Amino acid sequence: MLEELTIKNFAIIDQISISFEKGLTVLTGETGAGKSIIIDAIGLLLGGRGSVEYVRYGESRAEIEGLFIVTKNHPVIAKAQELGIEVEEEMMILRRDLTNQGKSICRVNGKLVTLGILREIGQTLVDIYGQHEHQTLMQPEFHLHMVDSYAKTDKEEYQRIFREAKGLQKRLQQFTQNEQEIAQKIDLYQYQLNEIEGAQLQPNEDVTLSEERYKLANSEKLYSHLQDGYQNLYGEGKGLDFISNALSNLETAATIDKDLGSLLEQMSSSFYLLEEATFHFRDQLEAIDFDPERLTMIESRLNELQQLKRKYGQSVEEILEYAAKIEEELHSMVHKDEQIDKLQNKLESLWLDVKVEAHAITEQRERAAKELIDAIHQQLKELYMEKTKFEIRISEKQGQVEHERFNLEGKDDVEFFISTNQGEPLKPLTKVASGGEISRIMLAIKTIFSSNQGLTSVIFDEVDTGVSGRVAQAIAEKIHTVSVGSQVLCITHLPQVAAMADTHLYISKHEWNERVHTKVKALNKNEKTNEIARMISGVEVTDLTRKHAEELLELANKHKWVDMKS
Repeated sequence: MLEELTIKNFAIIDQISISFEKGLTVLTGETGAGKSIIIDAIGLLLGGRGSVEYVRYGESRAEIEGLFIVTKNHPVIAKAQELGIEVEEEMMILRRDLTNQGKSICRVNGKLVTLGILREIGQTLVDIYGQHEHQTLMQPEFHLHMVDSYAKTDKEEYQRIFREAKGLQKRLQQFTQNEQEIAQKIDLYQYQLNEIEGAQLQPNEDVTLSEERYKLANSEKLYSHLQDGYQNLYGEGKGLDFISNALSNLETAATIDKDLGSLLEQMSSSFYLLEEATFHFRDQLEAIDFDPERLTMIESRLNELQQLKRKYGQSVEEILEYAAKIEEELHSMVHKDEQIDKLQNKLESLWLDVKVEAHAITEQRERAAKELIDAIHQQLKELYMEKTKFEIRISEKQGQVEHERFNLEGKDDVEFFISTNQGEPLKPLTKVASGGEISRIMLAIKTIFSSNQGLTSVIFDEVDTGVSGRVAQAIAEKIHTVSVGSQVLCITHLPQVAAMADTHLYISKHEWNERVHTKVKALNKNEKTNEIARMISGVEVTDLTRKHAEELLELANKHKWVDMKS
């Protein structure tokens, strides 16, 4: 659940901190006080789209931070660990800063993350449902995603095979392209391959030759240093001669003092090692070859390799890899008819697998659709839409070519149909439902999905638009039912919903120093009664509206008691 929210320099909010509790929390207040701005801030905290317009005028950045408490088995913990984010004491701290330059800085538990990762984490914590989701429900392409979300449809294997089939199909199309273009490419590849093969490249040749060129170019300097070193060691009155004399003296001393035996052994070993090294000096001197012709030949070869590098790669290895690649493509183009037959056979086999996997997905959706229809009917009945008939129709996509009837989601078109009046035929939801009916249908769906998805928090932003009377009471009861054992935040203008609140937050704005400031206050019992009375009257609180508010609160308490018992 969302336990603490801090907002600073966001829109008209200068700085507020809000503590949230379990159960149903409602946010009420006058229009423009900042209720929806708080929900917008939460949306940004969860990875929503940002804008410099959100940064309070005159400030350099807006800051939003939220503390979430999660259970040990909550999916967000596994997601965080997968992303290398440490989770301690079952707490998730999300933070997002927006600068007035449009830069967005995101953190999860103190670790800098991308906006995409913040969104991945946020989607597992909170589901925000606002008026824009009415529009989602009115778009048939989203109906399929709703059914898949309910069914937890497994599309991984299907999508793997489908992508492979589409890739193979594209490759096949390339083989059957313009004959003249293929002929030109064959000539080009053949020329390039002949040039590379004619060079008779050896692996790592450029590196080996560069090292040899450097050695030959500096052979005089190399000979000079080796000669000086050799002469310092070998000869009368030179290094080895002095060491030999020292060793002879030590041998005599060791006959007198037996403790010098180990030192004598070390000196003897060192002398013989140095003597052997001196012989290597001599061998290296004799091996040095002053060969200008060899140097000229290497320069020429390296120049040839450089010309090839300009065309085909940064190293001999890359040139050889390129040659192998075009040789394979050349073989495919020269023998394209044979290749086309192989690709067509493989593609036909893949499309058969695609059909099998797509059919399995359709069966999953059909089973889930039946369960979802029954569940939605039950929810709608509790929202005074008992005469409503709801149907999920799954049909095969249309297309002149069979392969065009498939996409990454399968072969199905999914659309919701509804009849809100007895005797009326079922029609597409997008064409017949009113605003109030859409609100109730979406609430019914969210009620089902919130329990199915195991979200930490659910936020309803003015879901009660277009309803009143007993329907408003039913919506209030439904929202509270969703909140039992979890957390629901709700912006509302309905007194029936406000009466159901376990926590009632009043949002107000005030002018100070010629700036607007938003304040949040948790209402006590008496203040809550007055606020609900204000919501009923719309103007001022009277004895009658206050009495009505008290009746609403009493009715709400009875429903809460029933919810707790169930």
